[in-house]
Amino acid sequence: MQKRKVRNAYLFISSLLVGLFSFPFAFAKSVEKRATQLKNTVSSLTVSDFIPTLPSAVSVYDSLKLNMSGLNRKAFELAQKGFEKLRAQGVILNDNTISIADFSLPSTEKRLYVVDLKNYKVLYKTYVAHGRNSGTVMASSFSNRTSSFKSSLGFYKTLDTYNGKHGYSLRLQGLERGVNDNAYERAIVMHGADYVNPAYIPRQGYIGRSLGCPAVMSKEAKPIINTIKNGTCLFIYHPSTAYQNQSSILS
Repeated sequence: MQKRKVRNAYLFISSLLVGLFSFPFAFAKSVEKRATQLKNTVSSLTVSDFIPTLPSAVSVYDSLKLNMSGLNRKAFELAQKGFEKLRAQGVILNDNTISIADFSLPSTEKRLYVVDLKNYKVLYKTYVAHGRNSGTVMASSFSNRTSSFKSSLGFYKTLDTYNGKHGYSLRLQGLERGVNDNAYERAIVMHGADYVNPAYIPRQGYIGRSLGCPAVMSKEAKPIINTIKNGTCLFIYHPSTAYQNQSSILS
């Protein structure tokens, strides 16, 4: 009996010592395994994984009740789709706002929307002109050609400001090859104009037209330009299947 107790005690102490000696190695192996898993996870990440996700187009559109303010749902969905792609590519770095000129609406309606995507606010809803050769009340014909005096659809990046013949103006960079990439050379800019005035509507049935620029009301030009300058996204929309099929940004 005494020998059995001694033997059991010996086995218990031996097992305890083996466990104590093997614990650090097991722990180290576990830590090494977790470190390897973490390294593999980090190495598989891309730049876009570190960019915070904006609210979906549907949630912003419905939260702001943009349908009640007249903005076409399709226009907003396409605008945010392209915006997010450009943002992920590092083209659009100033992602606080997006501007949408909805040319599915007549020029007699306020169809330029400047939306604060961070704080869910419509900052501006106002009149915007289209090119004189794009149409009268409705814009229906578009061009990327110099001296066409037509509007160009698609995505733009806002650049710097300057004072020109139309006063305080905003340079625009067309981002879509074959669609609006001649905008800078054509001097397609945002500026204020006296002809962008609802007082024209009773007399001629539409507001004045530009030479292709998205011109706005003179009194609103400076605050709008200061809000969207230096790298925000402008999208000029029309429900044209030809444009949507040609757009590399929306494809």
